[in-house]
Amino acid sequence: MSMRVLHLFVIVALILAAAYVYDIKFEATMQAEQLSRVRGEIRRERDAIAALRAEWARLDSPARIQELAQRHLSLKSLDALQIDRLAALPERKKPPQPEPPSDPIAALIGDGDSMSTGSVAARSGQ
Repeated sequence: MSMRVLHLFVIVALILAAAYVYDIKFEATMQAEQLSRVRGEIRRERDAIAALRAEWARLDSPARIQELAQRHLSLKSLDALQIDRLAALPERKKPPQPEPPSDPIAALIGDGDSMSTGSVAARSGQ
């Protein structure tokens, strides 16, 4: 009878091991499919980035910008007499400083030591 119990125990252990191996294989297959999906998304995003960079290069082309500026802006050509040294330029005027707003409360308070509000006893020597 002990031999039958041993055989039954070994068969149950083999079935459990097979189920465990199948579970691991199924999980690995699911992970591989998810990895494949993520790699596909990364590939599509990289393609989109490459397309956007190509479009940016086309839009940022100096020749295109020059053509648009000539078509839509009424700019005149730069004359050589318009260029001068920095030292020859007049100094920029300093902007006027606004007068500080008058604050009647600050004038009453002064430096803060002469008045006591009465809520706290005035301390001397500080």
